[in-house]
Amino acid sequence: MGGFVSDSNSLAFNIASILAEHKAGEVVVMDLTGIAGWTDYFVIGTSTSITHLRGLSRFVDAYLTEDKQKPLNKPVATEDESWLLHDLGDVIVHIMSQEARIFYELEKLWFKAKIFKIEASPGGLETAEE
Repeated sequence: MGGFVSDSNSLAFNIASILAEHKAGEVVVMDLTGIAGWTDYFVIGTSTSITHLRGLSRFVDAYLTEDKQKPLNKPVATEDESWLLHDLGDVIVHIMSQEARIFYELEKLWFKAKIFKIEASPGGLETAEE
């Protein structure tokens, strides 16, 4: 996935692929173009523990560094963290615990968005629109 990603669609799907490859659960890309005036995509993935949440965040950070992307924030996980957010402007990455995912229900809040499920499979990644 090396090389500079210049469009938000590719960036969102590349990050979603990284989350899926590293065992994030229920990875989705939500297309918010035309719905939210402040961002184009949400990428959402579920972690299994605080250690997993931190690890997923590090993989996202490493990709952003490799791709020369400048995030608007640098999330820091505390011991009781249940949600980390990487704000890239046109793409916002949400890495959440299962409890936070259920509580905040971002997919229901942004119900008008097109949602693409991203799954890791033995032969590569699969994308399916809901």
